[in-house]
Amino acid sequence: MAETPVQRRLAAILAADVVGYSRLIEQDEAGTLAALRERRTVVLDPMVARHHGRVVKVMGDGVLVEFASAVNAVACAVELQRQFAAANEGVADDRRVVLRVGVNLGDVVVESGDLYGDGVIIAVRLQAMAEPGGICISGSVHEQVAGKLDAAFDDLGLCEVKNSSKPVRVFRLRSSGDTAPVRPALALPDKPSIAVLPFQNMSADPEQEHFADGMVEEIITALSRMKWLFVIARNSSFTYKGHAADIKQVGRELGVRYVLEGSVRKSANRIRITGQLIDAATGAHLWADRFDGGLEDVFDLQDRVTSSVVGAIAPKLVQAEIDRAKPKPPQSLDAWESFVRGMSLYSQHSDASTKEALGLLDHAIDLDPGYAQAHGLRAVCLAWRAVQGWENRDAAFVEATEGANRAIACDPGELWAHLAQGFIACTNRRDADALGAFGRAIDASPNFAWAHGLMGAAHAFGGRPAQAIECIDRAVRLSPRDIFGEEYQLYYAFAHFQAGRYAEAASAAEWAIQQRPGHPVLYIMAAASYGLMGETGKARRVVAQLTELAPNISASGLEENFIYNRSEDRSRLAMGLRAGGLRE
Repeated sequence: MAETPVQRRLAAILAADVVGYSRLIEQDEAGTLAALRERRTVVLDPMVARHHGRVVKVMGDGVLVEFASAVNAVACAVELQRQFAAANEGVADDRRVVLRVGVNLGDVVVESGDLYGDGVIIAVRLQAMAEPGGICISGSVHEQVAGKLDAAFDDLGLCEVKNSSKPVRVFRLRSSGDTAPVRPALALPDKPSIAVLPFQNMSADPEQEHFADGMVEEIITALSRMKWLFVIARNSSFTYKGHAADIKQVGRELGVRYVLEGSVRKSANRIRITGQLIDAATGAHLWADRFDGGLEDVFDLQDRVTSSVVGAIAPKLVQAEIDRAKPKPPQSLDAWESFVRGMSLYSQHSDASTKEALGLLDHAIDLDPGYAQAHGLRAVCLAWRAVQGWENRDAAFVEATEGANRAIACDPGELWAHLAQGFIACTNRRDADALGAFGRAIDASPNFAWAHGLMGAAHAFGGRPAQAIECIDRAVRLSPRDIFGEEYQLYYAFAHFQAGRYAEAASAAEWAIQQRPGHPVLYIMAAASYGLMGETGKARRVVAQLTELAPNISASGLEENFIYNRSEDRSRLAMGLRAGGLRE
């Protein structure tokens, strides 16, 4: 018999769930269920019908609705939240039925009336990112509704979405009391500054995207090793990937004097790189060139591009300074491509992506056992997985330490090796070792934003919040549009909490939760801060979310094992969590 073809269609998906459903059921099961039935009959069903939607399914604490129009879906979501807010007036705070809503436009699979696929998954992830009473929509939805509804949205940037291979641009509904966030103008640094935008892949094969991105990675790395040059981090530069960038706007948003853009064309065993350097203030082209060669010459081509760019910025620069900044290239192009793919996967920071990254880095090392960068990044990846609980902690740290040592044996100046050493020392409360390792990483690459951020975290754990804030500010300036900016907000939370600035710590942690709702440490910092502020209701809300993510977490366990070096800081953390109801 012939197989039935899979039925697909493009749809706008609204996903909503009830905040604190388990708590409401525990307090009053019958009353909560009755209230939900009434809200659905009186509010939800008529509203969906008015906006030409279809209720796909109702779960205990949530609902999935399909629309043919993104405009109708968002209009329904906005009205839904307004009517739920009106219905909650006069109801005690702990008995209110509050929704989070996410809306996505994407491809869905239809089966027996139900919907599946990425379009649904992303809508559900967006719903989890929304604030209580709030709405988050994807970039694809925002493109359809912009200017068509009486609603304003704030751009949260590219956000990591669980079980999605690529970050998703997320927009948050601005409530009536909010004002539009204004990005302060970034002053130019006191030395030459540059951002390298993603190069366009001119090859017919979309698989060569990794090759083009890897080329840019290497150019950024080479430029970053020059202490006299201010280089914007890769994570901020790559937020412009796939967009027609206005160079003057890029210069304003990133606070740089120069922008490098270009293209890569790879065909058979030949490669062509084109590049142009632009003055971001005036839009004037300062330099342009084309570089051709065989694949066996790829590292030489990278060096020629970098040297030409530097020569255009500082004509009197001594060639020896360029040579000194060159990293040792791997012996194999396949090893290099495996490394840059591994780096891309590691930057997604998920269980699946980091596990796949380890496989690619193992392959790179098999091809070139002396490839210091691959050894170093593999050590960082292992240490990260150990901290997240995805690997046996003791065994992974031993293996990561061995990998970092091998990287340093291959190249004593290897950045990733020093980062791995610092990461391991930091998580094991070896303060002096962590500071030394992160310092060596910054010496190796003064413009690497994450190294400055990690140095800030180490200072926070060691009880030096002022130094911590200074380092984190430096990281944010180097990468003002970082797609993983929530990490820097977490580091800010560490520092503010250590200094007793609990409101600032809670604010930073809550912002980060919007970007990465699956990271338990963010909830730990927010709940503990609220608890010590006396905001018991907020602390309990965040503790409830924390225990859903980490059911076995306990106040005594965190008091013993959290990363703060000083016992009094860990005790304060546990005290705040206990105030929020975290079990002992």
